[in-house]
Amino acid sequence: MRRLNVASKKQAIKVVTELDAFPKVLDDCQEKTASGGGISIAVFLCISILIVSEIIYYSTTELKFEYKVDTGIDGKLKLNIDMTVAMKCHAIGADVLDVTGQDTHGFGELKYEETHFELSPNQRHYHETVQEISEFLRSEYHALQDVMWMSRGLIATYKSGMPKREIPAEGEPDACRVYGSLEVNKVAGNFHITAGKSVPVFPRGHAHISMMVHEKEYNFSHRIDHFSFGETVKGIINPLDGEEQVSSDNFHVFNYFIKIVPTEVRTYAAGNIDTYQFSVTQRNRTINHSKGSHGVPGIFVKYDLNALKIRVVEKHRPFSQFLIRLCGIVGGIFAVSGMLHNWTEFFMEVVCCKFKLGKYETKDIITNNSGGSAPASLTENTSSNLPNVNLYSSPNS
Repeated sequence: MRRLNVASKKQAIKVVTELDAFPKVLDDCQEKTASGGGISIAVFLCISILIVSEIIYYSTTELKFEYKVDTGIDGKLKLNIDMTVAMKCHAIGADVLDVTGQDTHGFGELKYEETHFELSPNQRHYHETVQEISEFLRSEYHALQDVMWMSRGLIATYKSGMPKREIPAEGEPDACRVYGSLEVNKVAGNFHITAGKSVPVFPRGHAHISMMVHEKEYNFSHRIDHFSFGETVKGIINPLDGEEQVSSDNFHVFNYFIKIVPTEVRTYAAGNIDTYQFSVTQRNRTINHSKGSHGVPGIFVKYDLNALKIRVVEKHRPFSQFLIRLCGIVGGIFAVSGMLHNWTEFFMEVVCCKFKLGKYETKDIITNNSGGSAPASLTENTSSNLPNVNLYSSPNS
């Protein structure tokens, strides 16, 4: 019984051995060459570099985008403002009016601060830095995830905000800083700054009393340090940040048309953020009634919301994908390098055979002659030294 078990095991091992797809070659039958060694070194180097790059690639994350309808129509929208207008604070009024007719008195209150429109050297440097980044973001397409993780230097510079004036300004303040946040309805609206303080108008809306403002006081040159929607996210530069418009005309109107896209960001670095992206179109013109250019001088920001919401989620790549790519790299390089080595050897064999190089080189056999005569070659005719023997006998002999 034991012999039968041993025989069956041997038969099973024999069957498995016949199915071996990786036959072994004896060491005596293997030939190692310098070219093969050089290619092997290059192959191992290439594999090491690609494996390291693959590990770095796997350690990074990728972003998934989801688009869905924004169903939060009953919510509020936070409007964050920080801008400076080249007029005295008593001469201007900032308000919001949406399609419901509700004005700024129901949304909150903005703060007014007397300041100087001209910036100090440090402030101008900061403002130009923000302008350059904002211009780059406008000229190239960069979604929110690309500006969420700027370089540390830029983040440190931008998060610190506008630096304080290192040199006291000369003269009295000639501008007004308007800043703060308003909780507006999540509908289309119009934020504006124009001459005169606003007063409520029955049944809804408001009016600006500008009769007390002299024409020479009109100057709607302005600088926008920050303008955003939703919760403030440090490190993000919005399209209007760093905007500066200077007009030499007293009666000038600046229009900004904004399209807002609600965005949810779920990333490891930023955490859970509900913010808003927006695009801007800017138009401005001089008010001249005698030339047919009518309107109200001031700064008008008209905004509207998109019906779609974008959800940005950061995810790691699956480990199975990493293993498959790793096996593909190692196996592919070995296969390609083997083919290249075979082709190289074949080409060298053809060249050496044609030009009689290497092992194909013809060598003459030289013999030593003690008599001092010239060496004889195998190619010489030596039949004269042999005895004259007739190997074929005649039939009569």
